[in-house]
Amino acid sequence: MPRMDFKAILDYPLFSLAGTKLTVATLALAVIVVIITLIISRLVRRGIKRGFVNRGLKKTGTPDAVGKLVHYILLVIGLSIALQTLGVKLSALFAAGAVFAVGLGFAMQTIVQNFVSGVILLVERAITPGDILEVQGTVVRVAQMKIRSTIVKTLDGEDLVVPNSQLVQAPVKNFTLEEPDYRVRVKVGVVYAADMRLVERCLREVSTGMTWRREDHDPMVFLNDFGNNAVIFEVAVWTNDPWNAPLYKSELNWGIWERFAQEGVVIAFPQVDVHFDEPVVRGLQSLTALSGGKAQAG
Repeated sequence: MPRMDFKAILDYPLFSLAGTKLTVATLALAVIVVIITLIISRLVRRGIKRGFVNRGLKKTGTPDAVGKLVHYILLVIGLSIALQTLGVKLSALFAAGAVFAVGLGFAMQTIVQNFVSGVILLVERAITPGDILEVQGTVVRVAQMKIRSTIVKTLDGEDLVVPNSQLVQAPVKNFTLEEPDYRVRVKVGVVYAADMRLVERCLREVSTGMTWRREDHDPMVFLNDFGNNAVIFEVAVWTNDPWNAPLYKSELNWGIWERFAQEGVVIAFPQVDVHFDEPVVRGLQSLTALSGGKAQAG
């Protein structure tokens, strides 16, 4: 029985593709490239998922999205190498697809922008699920972070879908980035005739008695301004729960109202004093007298 020539088998031509003879060796090499690409993609996706889990993003949906994206990128690279191995010239294909890619790029500009912003957020970790943010004047809590958008919940219980580009490009307050310190501020105006030291003492005692305030931060009382109708005071109390700040502000206002009522401190309201010059007074008196005389004559 003749010995099988292994080299001859590998060099055996199967068919021609784009003017290039396809042999058993080139076909086997292309298949091996695809298999290696799939193995590398699986290992990379597993590493990405493990990295996201270590960062606390196990249930945000981001690991799967990033893993799929990496898988497709690696698959395109592997298939390109396999086709080059088979002798397929990709330059013409790329040239034809360049025009389509440009048009697709313009059409998907917003999507790509949000995707890149999502990657930046995931890398920088400046915003994480559970953080309390202020986005365009609205206080929200981050519920879920995805690769294109972030799901947040408002104080009214509404779920909002915020594009990631908005969180990256626009100024965003993160009340819980390092420490959840937040100052609850209340302004109140009292009449000018009030005892200002008594007002200051009442505000300080009321703010100190708030159960939700931080014990290691003393409340602050400021004589803020001299208004047209009132002397304006401002009270600032630290808390470590910014999500419930509206409730705490209401409690502080109630405390100030009740304490002022006990001490007889009057909360100011707009008033207008009208002063007449002497010629105006005499003119009004003359007009009144003339009107009275006509009434008697009638």
